[in-house]
Amino acid sequence: MSDAGRLRDEIALREASLADARQERDAGELTLEQFASIGERETRALERAQAELAALVERPPKVVPTRRVRKARWLVVAILCFAVVLGFVLYGALAPRQAGNSATGGLDLGRSQHISQLLTEAEADVAIGSPVAALAAYRQVLALDANNVAALIQSGWLDFSAGSAGHQAAIVELGIRNLEKAIQLAPRNAAARLYLAIVADSTPGNRAVAKREFEVFLTLKPSVGQLAVATPFLRKLGLTP
Repeated sequence: MSDAGRLRDEIALREASLADARQERDAGELTLEQFASIGERETRALERAQAELAALVERPPKVVPTRRVRKARWLVVAILCFAVVLGFVLYGALAPRQAGNSATGGLDLGRSQHISQLLTEAEADVAIGSPVAALAAYRQVLALDANNVAALIQSGWLDFSAGSAGHQAAIVELGIRNLEKAIQLAPRNAAARLYLAIVADSTPGNRAVAKREFEVFLTLKPSVGQLAVATPFLRKLGLTP
C-alpha cells in the first residue's frame, strides 16, 4: 500500500473512531472523561495524518517499480462476518499482556513507554467495544516498532475481522501478513498460531494450513482460555485438544 493510501485509511479509521466515541457517549456507554481522552487522542492523530497526507500530495513521492503482489490465496467467504464477534472472545483469551513485546529490543525508554501506553489504550478500546480505535493504536505502535509482536498479532486479527465483515480482500490480506510476520518473529507464540489457524480454517482451500497451525499450537502449552477457544476447531479437524 502506498503512503498516501495508508494515510487515507488511517484518516478514515480516526474519523470512524471519533464517530463511534460520540455515539457511545450519547448512549451512556462512555463517561465524559473516557470520551474526552479518546477524542483528544484521535483528534490529535487525525490532524497529524491529514497534515502528512497534505504534504505528500503537494510533493508526491517518486514511483519505483515493485514486484507484483502475490495472488491472494485467502479468499474470504460471506460467513466470515462471525470474525468480528469472535474477535472480542478471542481477545480476552489471547491478547498478549507484555507491553514491550518486541523482537528487536534496544528501544529507548521514551519510545518504549509510549508503546506501552498505546498498547494499554488499545486493550482499553477493545474492552469498551471500540475496535477501530484499538486498531489505530496498534498501527501507531507498528509505526514506532514494526516488529512489535503484540501489535502485529492484534492488528492482524482486527484487520482480518474488519476486512472479512466488509468484504475487503486487501484488508484481509494485510491482517494475514501481520499474523504471518508475528509468527516469523515469535514462532512459539501460542496466540499468534491460534489466530492464524482460525483464519486458515475460516477461508476456503486452507484446511491443511489450519491443521498444521493447530498442531503446532498444541505443542506450545496453550493456556486454558486458548484451548477453550481452539477446541471446536480442533474437533472439526479431528485433532485432540
